[in-house]
Amino acid sequence: MQEKKLKKVLSRFDLLFLALGAMLGWGWVVLSGSWITSAGSFGAVVAFLIGGILVICVGMTYAELASAMPMVGGEHAYVHRALGHDMSFIASWAITFGYLSVAAFEAVALPTVVTYLIPNYEAGYLWTVAGWDVHLNWVLIGSLGAVAITAINYFGIKQAASFQTFFTLVIIGVGLLLIFGAGINGETANLSPFFVGGAGGIMTVLVMVPFLFVGFDVIPQVAEEADLPPKQIGKLVIISVTGAILFYLAIALGVGVALNSTELSLTALASADAIGSLFNSDLFAQILIVGGVAGIITSWNSFIIGGSRVLYAMAESGMLPAWFGKLHPKYNTPSNAILFIGSISMLAPLLGRSALVWIVDAGGLGIVVAYLLVALAFIVLRKKEPGMERPFRAGKSPIFGYLALLLSIGFVALYMPGMPAALIWPYEWLMVAGWTGIGLFFFIRMKKGAYKNQNVQQIKSDKKVI
Repeated sequence: MQEKKLKKVLSRFDLLFLALGAMLGWGWVVLSGSWITSAGSFGAVVAFLIGGILVICVGMTYAELASAMPMVGGEHAYVHRALGHDMSFIASWAITFGYLSVAAFEAVALPTVVTYLIPNYEAGYLWTVAGWDVHLNWVLIGSLGAVAITAINYFGIKQAASFQTFFTLVIIGVGLLLIFGAGINGETANLSPFFVGGAGGIMTVLVMVPFLFVGFDVIPQVAEEADLPPKQIGKLVIISVTGAILFYLAIALGVGVALNSTELSLTALASADAIGSLFNSDLFAQILIVGGVAGIITSWNSFIIGGSRVLYAMAESGMLPAWFGKLHPKYNTPSNAILFIGSISMLAPLLGRSALVWIVDAGGLGIVVAYLLVALAFIVLRKKEPGMERPFRAGKSPIFGYLALLLSIGFVALYMPGMPAALIWPYEWLMVAGWTGIGLFFFIRMKKGAYKNQNVQQIKSDKKVI
């Protein structure tokens, strides 16, 4: 019989770089220009500060719960203990949607990056999606990338973590190069206009924040595989979040002082053009794009790890078919769950580049729904189980839980119809509806199976009594 147990092989540096690499992905490379054109230089900073407060508050709740329950699946375990089976399913399915959306995003982002390195390389026209032509070789680059990342995870988490550390250091190095150039050669006059679009502009950037910062919660997903004291797990969550907030703020200001409003309106890749302008060299722009490729790899890698662990935990709890809970007999990885996420990543490029924004927004809703339920679980457990051992404690009162809950509700509202940052119909809402429908199918099917097994066991028990 297979022993279903994950091994403790991850160090504190493995965990830190898994989280940082997840949060410092490709988004800062491709979206930095839109932050400033949508909200203005200071408007973008305000959006990241507000979003940072949300992420810090949510991160504090995760930090406490991860140290108290260092179990695979993270929010799956927390919400289950506090709110029961049904709410745990919703939280787990929602965060899995967020993780899958990032993995799919990176599969679309990879061939997009190649476009900047090798212009007009596309060949083999397939079809047009939302005005964007999809080509065969473009799709193949994204799909083959998905195969490679999936294989790395399939063959062991320690190797995947070492892979992650190297590429995260590349991202940090390139980001620091941009920040250094901005400090030396940037023009503060370029920061004008400070605000664009008022509150609506800030909300347009704010709605991207959950997607950009999702990744610190990969630490709780793999907590059961961490070889360090539970208190350290909680601290690493906060360290990773703080580091990511500072990085994004610095990048937004760096791009802001490098390019003026006219240049920003014309650029296709603001961060690359920014560093090229700061150092007056196209070589530096190419270097930054290489850093962007590293960001794609780290996010992709982290979210296949995180998503596969949530699916594994759900299968272990009887919420999904046992197929998702299979551990590889040699590599000790949740191999089927990894293959499932990898397969979706392989298919994502078929939607073309237009899917980038759809995936960001739709996946962001799943992320904040999970955050909301974790915040609620934090509050409930503080009341129901005040004596529960909490190696890392997020303050004496549950204030961080209430702040995280209120901010999460506010973020969910931003995605609703009528709001400036509402999900786009039909594409983004269809993604949400499709994932919800699949979840409902599994929820009903597994519940029926549980009741059937329970009845069978009861009948067997009654026969023994007779």
